[in-house]
Amino acid sequence: MERLIALDTETTGILPKEGHRIIEVGAVEILNREITGTEFHKYIQPNRTVGDSVNIHGISDKSLINKPQFEQISDDFLTFIEGATLVIHNAPFDLGFINNELQIMGVDKKIENLCPIIDTLEISKKKRPGRMHGMDALSRHFNINTEARFTVNELKNKIKHHGALSDAQILAEIYLAMTGGQSILFQESSNTESQISDPILVKKNIANKGNIKVIYANNKEIDLHNNFFK
Repeated sequence: MERLIALDTETTGILPKEGHRIIEVGAVEILNREITGTEFHKYIQPNRTVGDSVNIHGISDKSLINKPQFEQISDDFLTFIEGATLVIHNAPFDLGFINNELQIMGVDKKIENLCPIIDTLEISKKKRPGRMHGMDALSRHFNINTEARFTVNELKNKIKHHGALSDAQILAEIYLAMTGGQSILFQESSNTESQISDPILVKKNIANKGNIKVIYANNKEIDLHNNFFK
């Protein structure tokens, strides 16, 4: 029985070494390639101001008053992800912050030592080099509706804030779509293999072989072809 956890965090900034902390954790369970509806979600008091990061996630200092610190939710969080493979988009970012929180608690272990990690950003980069790999781009590509996860005010004002739980929900759908077999994500050209190998079409062409007119290129056309890349 394969148990995956799509995971995302929101933070006060980009780098833990600059003192930035986690303010939200969201995780979504996938069991045997089915999103079960079982989720883990916590807002966290970071013991510092959120600063300009509020423009990304919309989580204000005021909204975090009286929220638990990471240490207070860590046991529940670790229990939830125990035994699962974590699916994360741009895994080094989220893992860096979670490991930083564990280190602050005095825990020497890292999340990647406890759980296998799947980075959907790396999957996308390998399968689609040179293309956009952000979650918004992948959501559009897979026709995943993300508007349902934003508030009415956000949609009205055309401001969409990222949330850890909503992003984890979207990520779960992205992962299932990009690993669901022959997906349009990884096949940019149309698939004509079934047409070419169709026995009925082959039989029809053989039967009409005598009626097929073959037109050969003339000398001018051959010269143009041979010199095309010169």
